[in-house]
Formats: sequence, structure tokens, C-alpha cells
Amino acid sequence: MTEVPLARRLEGLLFFPVTAFGPDGSVNPDTYRAHVRAGIEAGAGAVFACCGTGEFHALTPEEFRDCVAVAVAEAAGRLPVVAGTGYGTALATRYAALAEEAGADGLLVLPPYLVTPDQRGLLRHYTELAAATSLDLVVYQRGTARLTPRTAVELARLPGVIGIKDGVGDLDLMQRIVSAVRQEKPGHPLLYFNGLPTAEITQPAYRGLGVELYSSAVFCFAPEIALAFHTALAEGDRETVHRLLDGFYRPLVELRDQGSGYAVSLVKAGVRLRGLDVGTVRAPLAEPEPEHLTRLAALLEQGLELVKR
Repeated sequence: MTEVPLARRLEGLLFFPVTAFGPDGSVNPDTYRAHVRAGIEAGAGAVFACCGTGEFHALTPEEFRDCVAVAVAEAAGRLPVVAGTGYGTALATRYAALAEEAGADGLLVLPPYLVTPDQRGLLRHYTELAAATSLDLVVYQRGTARLTPRTAVELARLPGVIGIKDGVGDLDLMQRIVSAVRQEKPGHPLLYFNGLPTAEITQPAYRGLGVELYSSAVFCFAPEIALAFHTALAEGDRETVHRLLDGFYRPLVELRDQGSGYAVSLVKAGVRLRGLDVGTVRAPLAEPEPEHLTRLAALLEQGLELVKR
């Protein structure tokens, strides 16, 4: 771990590696290491290990700890490693301790499992978790964890909470959250992340709110495309942004929406198409249908051609 605060180290494209499984279904650490290393060498700004794309929900605590440790070893302090945590407060605290033991720099706090808490319950959950770990927290707003602007302000007051990742997609709500925190906590801004599936499709809109950071699932299997889009967006190259949105990202979203769980299983299939056998997804997720894999292969080829123009 480095002395530079995590909030100052999170920049560039955020890499959410898939978790590699072998033919018997167990974690394959060597392939996972190769996947993480390839992402780092391709230019990732940070590694978010064992989060949504990494099938956090399907990992045992021991598998989680070992995978985070692999990511930390591969990053070697060159870029930050943020690990997922989630479920109820007790388990979230346990996973936080395992991530800290493995050397992670921070935590992405996934929504509580099953229950839908009110704002008081959510705030209590994050408060107790923040008090139980020395790692900085990024709160993932989606599913059962939908914040009000007032709760976001209270989160900004918590030591250790450095950001909110939005997976809801309500731009009106996000604007009000950003505005409330800016007004009531001046000089102590939160980091904001676009965490919607295939975030590139909505990132031009999020940039209008001042949300510069986003997670890129495409980076897992096509870093060339993800980096070209990221650079074009940052430089105001609207022609390239539109070319990639129209010719690759929109068709990818339409394909992703053909199956439940495709936000993970389609990404994992993409990694395999690029030559790294990371295995299949674990139950209860299912593999994409054969015709969808054919479409993904064609779309990947098309996207790589668009980058060359």
C-alpha cells in the first residue's frame, strides 16, 4: 500500500477483472493472474478485484482473499487495488478484513443482500463498516442501496467514505446528490463513478454532471476499444465517440440485454474469445446462448476495425 490517499490515485479507466475458473469450477489463480496482468499492462488506472464482474457473489471468503492477494501482487503498488465487499454488515466487515489482510487499498461496498433498508439502515450499515476497517470505501448505489441527497451528505461526513458509484442511472437524482454534497461539504468533495453496465453508453451524459470516472467491462476483453473511447471522450473527439457508440457500444448493449446476467457472462465470453480461457460463470448465472456468442465475436471484430479508422 502507498502513502498517497486512494482518492487521489483513482483515475483513468477502471478495470474490473473477471474471476478465472478452471474446468472443475475452482478458481484458477494462474489464469486470473494473467488476466489481471494483461489489464495492467494495457493501461488500466485501477484494479477493482472481486466485484460485480468478478462474481463476488459466487466466491467463498477464502477464494476472495486469494484473488485479491493476486491482484495486489500484480499491481505491485503501481496502481490501486479496490476489492468488493457486500452482504449484511457482519459479512461485509469480514470481507473487508480479508481484503485488508490481502493488501487492498480500498473497498467497493456492494448493496446489502436481499433486504431493502431505509435510509437510516443504509447509513448505519456504512457507518459501522467504515468504523470496522482502515480501508477507504466507495459506496455502490444500485439495487437495494438507493441513496437520497441527504444520505449522500451524511456519507460525505463519514471518515473513510471517499466516493459513490452510481448503478441506478437516475441523472436527476445524481445531479441532486452532487449538488447537495458540493453545497453542504465544500472542500471535501466525494468522488463519483458511473457504474452502469456498459458504462460507456451513458458516460457522455454523466460527464455533464461532472462524473469523470467510470467502470469499463469492455476493458476486460477489448482494452483497445475501451481506451480509444476513453481517450476520445476526454479529448472531445466527438467523431470517434459517436463512431464507437453507434458501431460497437449500442449493439453490445442490445446484445447484453438479450439474456439475464449477460453483464457478466458476456464479458467473460469476450475474454475467452480473445484467447484467455477464464472458464465459465458460476451458478446461478448461465452462459450466453450459442447464437449470442456468434454475434459477440462479430461485434468484437467490428469494434476492433472501428478503432483502426
